[in-house]
Amino acid sequence: MKARWDIFCSVVDNYGDIGVTWRLARQLVAEHACVVRLWVDDLRAFERMCPQIDVQLDQQWREGVEVRHWPADWQATDAADVVIAAFACQLPADYMEAMAERENIPLWMNLDYLSAEDWVVGCHGLPSVKFKGVQKYFFFPGFRPQTGGLLREAGLLEQRRAFQNDPQARQQFLQALGVFPVPGARLMSLFAYENAGLASWLDVLAADGRATHLLVPQGRILGDVQRWLGVDSLAVGAVHQRGALTVQVLPFVPQDQYDQLLWCCDFNAVRGEDSFVRAQWAGRPLLWHIYRQDEDIHLDKLDAFLTLYTEGLSPAAKVALVDLWQAWNADGDMTKSWKMLLEHWPEVTAHAEKWCLEQGLQADLATALVQFYVMSLGSEEPQ
Repeated sequence: MKARWDIFCSVVDNYGDIGVTWRLARQLVAEHACVVRLWVDDLRAFERMCPQIDVQLDQQWREGVEVRHWPADWQATDAADVVIAAFACQLPADYMEAMAERENIPLWMNLDYLSAEDWVVGCHGLPSVKFKGVQKYFFFPGFRPQTGGLLREAGLLEQRRAFQNDPQARQQFLQALGVFPVPGARLMSLFAYENAGLASWLDVLAADGRATHLLVPQGRILGDVQRWLGVDSLAVGAVHQRGALTVQVLPFVPQDQYDQLLWCCDFNAVRGEDSFVRAQWAGRPLLWHIYRQDEDIHLDKLDAFLTLYTEGLSPAAKVALVDLWQAWNADGDMTKSWKMLLEHWPEVTAHAEKWCLEQGLQADLATALVQFYVMSLGSEEPQ
């Protein structure tokens, strides 16, 4: 009998949480023949990412996944063989009781946030709390072989490479979005949280000797873009030019189209976790806007990733890239660091592809989760 999986997602950061869990649920069904229920407490946020979602339905099937609305007033249901609490969300009390009442105790995992910090390797796969005999385990995505890896569908890198090597496919995709960059323009995407440092970056792009076409999907950064442009509003489809910079607002697109958007661009500014990982699979230089946390502990995560990511870069290119990321995540002035990065553009571009291929050698997150479950069947405490 196929293993049944329940994935619980409490939407906290608009799209990051549901972005990760939706990709994972689809992959478990498509590649591992799992039976998956995805419990989501905010279907409207989910609808933006998957327009086929009907926010009025408590139960529906999308791409082989049973999507369930996670109501505040929980209704009794049976527990699955594998239970994933995404990003430390608290499971319904009655569901936890149902887990404990099962004859075969389910595997219960907390799917944690992505981090490159050293301690993740030591904590990945360790037991956490128990509830009436049901043991919970830490499961950490990560960039090292000793972690749970990254979400990556089978054949993704081959699909990306074929798309990037097909000028006609790229042109057709962009034209369908109404994007017509001038020949030779640097194509960039911008998906970020609010950032006071954006104006300095747009200033230097506008003053550059090379044209830049900046694609801005709907999101929280639009307010800062609007203020820099000095316009009353920015609607989807709006195109504004200042100097060498063209700014164009795109709709919020489904996940597969967003992947292709990243593949089209020469540089991608991304935020959170889901788009951060997808930008790495694009094999192009990127800039990460990490989600802010209390006491600036997010900066430790940022530095840990930069330490890993910049290995192999020349000292000057490393300084340029680190300075750019740190300025962006401190709402700082981007002028100097962006100009420095442009001086090392061929190197950082080649490095992005190298990093992508190296990460692609590791087991992907969905496969690692399935392997952890299979191992648990033969041992009370998987290691």
